[in-house]
Amino acid sequence: MRIVVTGGAGFIGSCLVGRLNAAGLTDIIVVDSLDESAKWKNLVGKVFEDYMDKASFLELLEDGKLDDLGMVVHFGACTSTTETDAAYLMENNYMYTKRCASWCLGAGVPFLYASSAATYGAGELGYSDSDETTLKLKPLNMYGYSKQLFDVWLVKNRLTSKVTGFKFFNVYGPNEYHKGDMRSLVAKSFETVLNEKKMRLFKSYRPEYADGEQRRDFVYVKDAVEMVYHFIEHPDTKGIYNIGTGNARSWNDLALALFKALDMEPRIEYMEMPDELKDKYQYFTQADLAKLKAAGYTKPLFTLEDAIKDYAEYLKTHSYL
Repeated sequence: MRIVVTGGAGFIGSCLVGRLNAAGLTDIIVVDSLDESAKWKNLVGKVFEDYMDKASFLELLEDGKLDDLGMVVHFGACTSTTETDAAYLMENNYMYTKRCASWCLGAGVPFLYASSAATYGAGELGYSDSDETTLKLKPLNMYGYSKQLFDVWLVKNRLTSKVTGFKFFNVYGPNEYHKGDMRSLVAKSFETVLNEKKMRLFKSYRPEYADGEQRRDFVYVKDAVEMVYHFIEHPDTKGIYNIGTGNARSWNDLALALFKALDMEPRIEYMEMPDELKDKYQYFTQADLAKLKAAGYTKPLFTLEDAIKDYAEYLKTHSYL
């Protein structure tokens, strides 16, 4: 089966290519846009048949020159939650995804794609991945809105029974080194903790949350990729699914886990949050995994502590998955 992985040089995409290789699958087309970042290093050691630029791929696809595809896994997107260029996000995250999906639906090719937990906004409607909830969500930033629009397009056109989507929560782990400010806090803080013996977290501006007690569903990339691979193995299982642990943990928990992994005494400093983030900040996220479990996914997940211990070994040598 020839598989396309868009965003295949990115964080989750490259880890998925590695997982496909581990399963003996190498007939893969990696689609991405390799800029001046070190993203290309994510592909070193991976086995795939071809690489295409994202613009060239879409042209070839729509011109009917890629008619031997067995599956398209569309993870390519702008993932910056602070991106303010709405036109770029609409074209890159919404229109491109819709064009890929439309071709796959017309050709009868399984289409899997990345949505985001950013679509849940402040969480006022909970974290159910049902179609009914999807229509009502109110994201807090333009990135989340660009992802939400495509989810809504699917639901309104009754297409969620024909494609598979993944609402990724806070994914962290190897291969995210190129992401700059969009890296996980574990990756961004690792050198600071080693050199300065301290870690910085945002203060809380809501009285129900103490500083550092804002809670997120942190999911290790190894678990996230296994969840995605489950649906590659079961292509007839469709719908939009949360990809998380179902267990919200605090930023303090994450910091303490990193100090423990490095065998260091914890020292946490709380800093002011930038003004532009204060009204866009998610204080709590927690994936509802009932739908994922009903789809047959039963593998045990890393605990936060075990995952960070594992990740720290990669960070020490800047190694890749």
